[in-house]
Amino acid sequence: MNLKTTFSWLLPSFPKRKPVRLQYLPLLCALEVCLSSAFATTLPSDLIGATEHFLEQSVTEYLQRSEIHGRHEIQVNSLDPRLRLAGCDTPLNVSLESPAQPVGRVTCRVRCEGSSPWTVFVPAQVRLYRQVLVATRPLSRNAPIQPGDVILAERDVGQLTQGYMTDLSQVAGKKLTRSVQTDQVLATTHMVMAEVIRKGDQVVISARSGGISVKMPGEALSDGGVGEQIRVRNTRSQRIVRGRVIGPGAVEVQM
Repeated sequence: MNLKTTFSWLLPSFPKRKPVRLQYLPLLCALEVCLSSAFATTLPSDLIGATEHFLEQSVTEYLQRSEIHGRHEIQVNSLDPRLRLAGCDTPLNVSLESPAQPVGRVTCRVRCEGSSPWTVFVPAQVRLYRQVLVATRPLSRNAPIQPGDVILAERDVGQLTQGYMTDLSQVAGKKLTRSVQTDQVLATTHMVMAEVIRKGDQVVISARSGGISVKMPGEALSDGGVGEQIRVRNTRSQRIVRGRVIGPGAVEVQM
């Protein structure tokens, strides 16, 4: 008797995967974009880099526009490393919040104007170094400025809130209104014109009218520096007039 042996291989059955309907594809793609955007962030280093780039351009343009000669350094303050802002899908917009010019302590406004807008303020320091006048030795109040009393030295002018001077001619014929120390930066508020005529001095009064020039003796009735108006008495006529000091012992009046 012949026996036929039959072997059956049983394979596991898997449920058939349903195809994704085409109408759902846009939704899935949008979901993928949303998920990727949710994980994208703007880091503090991005804010610092954008601020540095903006300030470099702004300072260069300011120096060229103002015809200022000097060198500059830019330092953006550190930001909290935990700061996380939404990723920006447009270039960051940076502007100067304060002050009016990009020198000294500045604050920049960094904005994202994309689909997830935000604004953050970034502080920075812009150092502008120029050659300015400084005292070579201690100088007392009311002391006339002599040629060897001041020199030009490089300083960060962003820190000089009282002002500064950049040319030796700016102190010619002037005196100090306050005492200054060695290496102190001189400002226009520190000085006035030094008197070249004192009250009671004998002066020469010059008067011009057209091509005619007349000179007469006079007496100063007040102190005055070059360019200042003082009262003088004509010692011949005893008439009192006002004239402009044009030098030591010399006053000019208008006819």
